[in-house]
Amino acid sequence: MNPPAYDNEPPGPDTAGSNEPPVFSVTELSGALKRIVEDSFGYVRVRGEISGFKRAASGHLYMALKDADANMDAVCWRGTAGKLDIEPEDGLEVIATGRVTTYAARSKYQMVIERLEIAGEGALLKMIEERRKRLTAEGLFDDERKQALPYLPEIIGVVTSPTGAVFRDIMHRLNDRFPRRVMLWPVLVQGTNAAEQVTAAIEGFNALTADGDVPRPDLLIVARGGGSLEDLMAFNEENVVRAAAGSAIPLISAIGHETDTTLIDFAADRRAPTPTAAAELAVPVRAELLAQLADDGSRLFGAMTRQLSGFGQHVTGLARGLPEPRRILEVAMQRADDWSERLGPAMARMVADRRQDVGKAANQLVRPGDYVVRKRQDLAVVVQSDERFNRLGQAIFQTRAQYLANAAKLLESYSYKGVLERGFAVVRDSAGAPVTAADTLSPGDEISLSFKEEGRAAAVVSSVGAGTGAPPAPRKPAAKKKASAKKRSSNDDSQGTLL
Repeated sequence: MNPPAYDNEPPGPDTAGSNEPPVFSVTELSGALKRIVEDSFGYVRVRGEISGFKRAASGHLYMALKDADANMDAVCWRGTAGKLDIEPEDGLEVIATGRVTTYAARSKYQMVIERLEIAGEGALLKMIEERRKRLTAEGLFDDERKQALPYLPEIIGVVTSPTGAVFRDIMHRLNDRFPRRVMLWPVLVQGTNAAEQVTAAIEGFNALTADGDVPRPDLLIVARGGGSLEDLMAFNEENVVRAAAGSAIPLISAIGHETDTTLIDFAADRRAPTPTAAAELAVPVRAELLAQLADDGSRLFGAMTRQLSGFGQHVTGLARGLPEPRRILEVAMQRADDWSERLGPAMARMVADRRQDVGKAANQLVRPGDYVVRKRQDLAVVVQSDERFNRLGQAIFQTRAQYLANAAKLLESYSYKGVLERGFAVVRDSAGAPVTAADTLSPGDEISLSFKEEGRAAAVVSSVGAGTGAPPAPRKPAAKKKASAKKRSSNDDSQGTLL
């Protein structure tokens, strides 16, 4: 394709008078290519496998579409990404609808996606199966999560299209079996925004309260008529499946015909093959209940009649073995008359016996005057005993005092102070302990002497000997003690040698 001509563009100075092509700036050439590509491929549909899918923080989607021989970048802007019918993922074969443009900053072309759909039933089934395995691994389809359906719900919530035959079939079947109050939450059941509306309906019913202006249903039915796999895709979306699995209200799924299976069927508490079958699961047959009730009532009445008849026969049989009540009453009346005649004399005898007992007890009682005299005598004995005790205590006290005085005199006679009075002295070492033997001292030791009347004197041992002979020669004291010894001898010449 030849490059576009620019009639109003003057020739450049380097192209005047020459046959060379015009010179473009990079921006001019990029803009020209962009216009050529967009004009030639303004609206295209491309089939390929998604690769390198990522969602930017801005909300834009970036991916590549590839086949066996080529690869093309693609982008889906944030405003369009929220309206896509499917969630893009790597490995999914799709048909992308949009326009082709260029991205001058990287010198490449790319497709701006405006719509995305599954390419072929096989790819769609593959995506559903992979999603089913992932949700199964999360435990969304476990039997432990299933809730029991109420036997006879008061209010039934229905999530379906208001214009289709599904809602009419459900209402017709409910009215035939057992009329109940029905609340419809109208939604789209296929196409764009269908999954979001179904999710909002399930969550909206669960958000109601039992005592609110709009009462909360006891049972939910999510229903849709038959259709192709693409038509039922809304009920394979992850948000719908999670809403059904998380519903606190028991939920019945009735999507398509009996052979159709969607992921919401695995998350629902019960699956119905058709919307009509969902109504049959929701309520019992009223006529059958009335017939069953009548039959049970008849059987109960017959059983009670037979039981009462049996009780009557049993009582009649027991009555045959009992005596006549009149005869029993006659014996009782005769016994009462006999007792009444014997009661008067018996009471008189009992009163006489009690009087004799009282007389005997009175004779055994002590007279008050005698009792007072006896207690006064006891008191006089106690007073005399107290006087004897006082005299005995004084005698014991005098004896103990005399004994204590004698012991004090004896102790005083044993005191060393008496010895001091006779001219003796007590010798103590430098620590104040008494010296009882000479061999415990050494020349140069300091001692003290205690005399009578608290007299004290200090001395230094000059020699130590034994026996009664002449004292031994004095030892030569240490040099440092010579001066102090001389000093003491000069001051105490009158005392002399102690030992």
